[in-house]
Amino acid sequence: MAQSETSLRSRVGTRSKATKKSQVGYAILVLALVIVFGVFLGSLKVALAAKWVFGLAFGFVLQRSRFCFTASMRDPVLTGSTSLTRAVIIAIAVATVGFAAIQFSAYMAGKPIPGFISPVGIHTVIGAILFGTGMVIAGGCASGTLMRVGEGFIMLMVTLVFFVAGSALGAYHFGWWQGFSMKSSPSIFLPNVLGWPLALLVQFGLLGALYWLATWWEYRKAD
Repeated sequence: MAQSETSLRSRVGTRSKATKKSQVGYAILVLALVIVFGVFLGSLKVALAAKWVFGLAFGFVLQRSRFCFTASMRDPVLTGSTSLTRAVIIAIAVATVGFAAIQFSAYMAGKPIPGFISPVGIHTVIGAILFGTGMVIAGGCASGTLMRVGEGFIMLMVTLVFFVAGSALGAYHFGWWQGFSMKSSPSIFLPNVLGWPLALLVQFGLLGALYWLATWWEYRKAD
């Protein structure tokens, strides 16, 4: 009986391997189309080809790293894993260094501080709750949705449609939100409030504390 079951499993496994189609041809075709389209963009403008290459590289990194803001907030609760949470914290820390260097250089040169410093108010809280709830229900944030659409996830394709529809609706009502809260809310730029050294110290201190908390949470869940 055991031998017959083993033989049956062996035949099924062999048959599944035999019927599995190779995707090398599709990969070569896609690669050729990517190169041809990149050359076409380069013939129009070199900057377009550079953006095409950057977009492909960025998408590849997103797909291989499974980077997703939704998972970074959801996984600690569902599975106890905080690897993506810590990755997001590191990404924010790296971005802080880059943006601080650019903005401080402009400040020292007496130029306007680059970047859009948004007002913080009740609209921020409402938007955070709506977006946070929506991305958990939908199963992906903006980056995670685009990455999974590229992988062929049907549900995330539907999510993308409503993502665009919601963004269009938000843009349509943007004037109302400005009158409701944004115009009367303060725009807080920490270096203006605390000074550059203390602002960076507070920023990295908070990020370091969150990183430690995420690490502690994962070890606590593992135990």
